[in-house]
Amino acid sequence: MFDIFKQVSKNIIKSSQVFSSFESRNYRFFFSGQSISLLGSWMQTIAMAWLIYRLTGSKFLLGFVGFTNQIPSFFLSPFIGVLTDRFNRRKIMLWAQIIYMIQALLLSFLVLLNLVEIWHIIALSILFGLVTAFDTPARHALVVDLIDDPKNLGNAIALNSAMYNGSRLIGPAIAGIVIAVVGEGICFLFNALSYVAIILALYKIHDSEHTQKKSENSLKQEFTEGFKYTFGFKPFRILLLLLGIVSLIGAPFSTLMPAFASEILKGGSHTYGFLMSATGAGALLGAIYLASRKSVIGMGKIIMINTILFGLCMLGISISKGLWISMVIGFISGFSMIATIACINTLIQTLADENKRGRVMSFYAMALLGMNPIGSLLAGTIATGIGISYTLFLCGVIFILFGIWFIVVWPLSRKYIYPIYIEKGLIAK
Repeated sequence: MFDIFKQVSKNIIKSSQVFSSFESRNYRFFFSGQSISLLGSWMQTIAMAWLIYRLTGSKFLLGFVGFTNQIPSFFLSPFIGVLTDRFNRRKIMLWAQIIYMIQALLLSFLVLLNLVEIWHIIALSILFGLVTAFDTPARHALVVDLIDDPKNLGNAIALNSAMYNGSRLIGPAIAGIVIAVVGEGICFLFNALSYVAIILALYKIHDSEHTQKKSENSLKQEFTEGFKYTFGFKPFRILLLLLGIVSLIGAPFSTLMPAFASEILKGGSHTYGFLMSATGAGALLGAIYLASRKSVIGMGKIIMINTILFGLCMLGISISKGLWISMVIGFISGFSMIATIACINTLIQTLADENKRGRVMSFYAMALLGMNPIGSLLAGTIATGIGISYTLFLCGVIFILFGIWFIVVWPLSRKYIYPIYIEKGLIAK
């Protein structure tokens, strides 16, 4: 682990590769707008979880709202992936941001006027989940359209992770303080206003030559084609299965943090904010490390190391009783989690055919976002029965076992990967 941190420092200092994607005008607009929007999104995420726990004190409802927030992606993303390959990804994402903004405004209105009830939160979470089912495949596939040089794709994906986790570092800390001083409603209002930045950025982006052409095939034919292409390719099957497990078993780490901060650490909203910020700091470092890499080669090894490491972090947090040690564990877990997810994303995006990328990324969204709500629901239910610490410990053990599985099976898929990378010019013959 310490060798990785040492390498991170060297790469950041010596390499201009970290920001190579900024050569693309469209990506610069996207990055700047999304950075501001994500800050508000993280504030809303923290405020939402704390609001639920404040209103109900229920660990089950923490998991249930997490379930309603993302379960639409599990059912809808594979079908929406067809639309993502057929229609303009930028416009799909644009309309999604507008609806997100309306949802955040409704939340802020209900909370600030002291009208909010748990059913309001559940209903608006379902709306959020429905929009996310459209937004996620379009957003991930859009990144390719924004990059002028295909060799910068891995860097762009890593910078997206850095952007996401930079916001994750700052947003929770701000949210914890804002909640303590003026309540959750202001966090929701700030999030609504933050969507203006990404909406303006999407208006500024020029549609590229990759803009989709309408297909003459039926939606059913295109869905079947995308399904067979995705799951007929062994590396995709392995990566998507691991991603689904990461999302399912890793969900309790974030879902149960409000209850962990309150019941185990005996803290308040600021404690929860500090824990999430520490996790975000580790994730930000992990994303910068990946952005500093110049090649996709070696990402399988990074996944192997970090799946085991995240499992060990879950074991560690399950026995932790102090804030500082919990923050250190959170920092390491953030690094390992983002390293795993971003490497999976990069491998899938760089291997996928351009005309099927939207459909492939819809299955990616299904595994990442669709399995998470199931994990959240299970986490809330199990923690209600056996407690937070035992739930986290159990998840840590399962995570390590799947990490060992990946170490065994991934080397067998390399023979399928190298010919594609050579054909695309990503590696030399």
